[in-house]
Amino acid sequence: MPIDMDMPKEAESNDKFIVKYRQQYYDLSRFMHKHPGGINTLKGLNSGDMTARFLKAPPHSDAAMYLMREYKIDPEDSRKTKSSQRETLHHDKDETLRQRPRETEDKNNNQVDESMEHLVDWSKAMLPQIANITDCYDEWVHKPVDRPLRLFEPWYLEMCTKTPWWLVPLFWIPVIVKCALEEFTSAWQDSNQLAVFTGYFLFGVLLWSFLEYTLHRWVFHVKLSSKSGSWLCTFHFMIHGLHHKVPFDPMRLVFPPLPGAVLAAIIYTPLSFVLSHPRVVLSGALAGYLCYDMMHYYLHYGNPSLGAFVHMKRYHHHHHFSHQTLGYGISSPLWDVVFKTRIHLRKLRYQLRWS
Repeated sequence: MPIDMDMPKEAESNDKFIVKYRQQYYDLSRFMHKHPGGINTLKGLNSGDMTARFLKAPPHSDAAMYLMREYKIDPEDSRKTKSSQRETLHHDKDETLRQRPRETEDKNNNQVDESMEHLVDWSKAMLPQIANITDCYDEWVHKPVDRPLRLFEPWYLEMCTKTPWWLVPLFWIPVIVKCALEEFTSAWQDSNQLAVFTGYFLFGVLLWSFLEYTLHRWVFHVKLSSKSGSWLCTFHFMIHGLHHKVPFDPMRLVFPPLPGAVLAAIIYTPLSFVLSHPRVVLSGALAGYLCYDMMHYYLHYGNPSLGAFVHMKRYHHHHHFSHQTLGYGISSPLWDVVFKTRIHLRKLRYQLRWS
């Protein structure tokens, strides 16, 4: 239904997408193309009340409801009053939230926390602050936000943590071609040898899919608790936790090439002693990795139309926002099936779109 008197003045701007939900207002303009449920599910809601549609939809997870507060705005006529109230209550609220992190029932009938973002200073480098929140780190890191994150204070270190998606194929394709070409060229005239090398290459692809699953499940999602040490929490945040905390950061969706090269060297070294053609296996594994990294970026920012890719995008979004202990496979659900960590998605009644 249209909103008239209560709608903030920002709704008049063409680049705003403001909705009302339970007497609160949200500007979804920078979230629409990121919405896991697709942009078309928001159709017709601009300057409208979405409460009825929201409550009829499948229940949103606690993580999704926590993320929603990132887009909350105040009506113009009450903004100053609410701002003053927040300043007055800021200190007391901080202390209260530390003592009782779970007391608020969300308006979608989900039990969610009050905001935990007061525990850190988002204007400063985040990695040094992780040691101060180890008692609630696991809970905090799985509550997503949509805001800029600085990992390191020195600019030269921070620069190394950000990678545009195109840099990954630019770096790895020449490496893959060189590793494979040297071996395949010598076997091009021998069909039997060519078949053997092809088998080694495909084995490398399969090996990567297994590494992708095992690393994601047992390293990136290592079990943490309030007693986990500061070094473990800091390490976890650096390698994967930050991706769950800021899942929409486009510069942190692919793995930086230099650390990737170090990891590849570590994996390749033992293979070179046990396999007769380790370069072919390495080229296959790197090809599998490259497909994984490109697919991961696409699942976050792409607009798939093919059914298989739509399913994969929904699958990965469920891993982020609903089932963080399931769905570890990104480029393939094979090992999720093998290890019984598969996410079963409900059947859609319509095609989702993200642009």
